[in-house]
Amino acid sequence: MFFKNLKGNFRKPAGSQTLKWLLGWHDERRPKSPATGVPIPYVQNDGSSLYKSTGDTLTWIGQASFLIQLGGKNMLIDPVLSRSLGFIKRNSPPGLDWAALPQKIDIVFITHNHRDHMDAPTLKRLGPDPVYVVPKGLGIWFRQNGFPKVIEMSWWQQEEIDGIDVTFVPAEHWSRRGLADINTSWWGGYVISKNGLRVYHSGDTGWFDGFAQIAERFPDIDAAMLPAGAYAPRWFMRAQHIDPEEAVRAFKTLGAKQFVGMHWGTFKLSDEPLDEPMHVLPHIWEQEELERSKLESGVLGKILRLDKLG
Repeated sequence: MFFKNLKGNFRKPAGSQTLKWLLGWHDERRPKSPATGVPIPYVQNDGSSLYKSTGDTLTWIGQASFLIQLGGKNMLIDPVLSRSLGFIKRNSPPGLDWAALPQKIDIVFITHNHRDHMDAPTLKRLGPDPVYVVPKGLGIWFRQNGFPKVIEMSWWQQEEIDGIDVTFVPAEHWSRRGLADINTSWWGGYVISKNGLRVYHSGDTGWFDGFAQIAERFPDIDAAMLPAGAYAPRWFMRAQHIDPEEAVRAFKTLGAKQFVGMHWGTFKLSDEPLDEPMHVLPHIWEQEELERSKLESGVLGKILRLDKLG
């Protein structure tokens, strides 16, 4: 079975397009920027306040990885704590290292199977105890790799998982893990709710009408985790990754209380400098005349109290 986007069956860019990008044979060329050694805002977090927390929190670990504490449950989404993705080195340390994570992880969410979102070494270290919530088509990988507690979800499917309300929602992207499995598993985001609090993680996505559909179904999102990196050059990345301007537009469309930036500063996957989003987002925010307190562009290890959002 092959999965497709709301717009149609977008597949990964053709090899000729990838070569054109990598060789710089296009008009959006940028000067080369470092892949490592780029300072990213970081708060030392040894996890002590998370161990004893009875509140609802959100902590950025890096890339699209977050620890979510909601309704007394500890949840990870797209956890990647490895030092590299093969030959792609990690630029910044995880906002929470292994020792800082809560001892018990109840649920692990995976948005899609790209390696900066679904990291096998991290998952194997987490082990078989959590419930793994994955897009339809990915369950076989998890079961074959020793994870028996797997829930596969289709777009708009709703489940109550360990007392947490979960909906898998569309994104505009694609999937691939090996040589011959393009779009054989789905991709998407999650809306996660408990006790009147609701968070949304988009996964990887290009701009699409799905943001308005999500807003219509979930008009009271407290925090929206939105990607703001891996966007240059636009002719190549636009179909699969929103840029900071589109991320702010998505936030406004969703009507969420808090913008939480992600998918930047960790792995060098595109042409813009690794730290560009943190400089660009405040300027866009100001131009849009949005309340500054509603912008969390991204600080590794910083604990965001969901129950304190305005």
